[in-house]
Amino acid sequence: MANKFSLQPLLELMQTRTDEATRQLGQLIAAEQSAKNRLQMLEEYRAEYAIKLREACTQGLTPMALRNYQDFLARIDEAISQQALAVRHSEQNTASGQENWKEQNKRLKAIDTLSHRHDVREKVLDNKQQQKIQEEHSARKYAVRNEEESD
Repeated sequence: MANKFSLQPLLELMQTRTDEATRQLGQLIAAEQSAKNRLQMLEEYRAEYAIKLREACTQGLTPMALRNYQDFLARIDEAISQQALAVRHSEQNTASGQENWKEQNKRLKAIDTLSHRHDVREKVLDNKQQQKIQEEHSARKYAVRNEEESD
């Protein structure tokens, strides 16, 4: 009977950790994409609003209306700046998550390699044992046959 892999609990733990790192990385990638989408939306909105300002300027604006446009553009610019910062943080988090995933995967592969080596050793030992049993069976059969012939 084959011996159980002594590091099986560690292998299962590493599999769980790798699965969790994979799940977290997926969430980080989704959050990064979402942050990038919000930044793109803000930039597009700002470009559209700037076009509206230019069009309004060609038709003539009161100083107060011009000031309102400029204030609103300044607020959009601030939102873009904050969102760009959020994107950078999200990219850093994703990179960190990728490193964590790589490390967990590396550890899992190391333990998995040991598990496979253990399985191969156990199969070799089992094959040797089966061969020995067959040889003993054949030897007994041959001995019985020789005994019967000599009688």
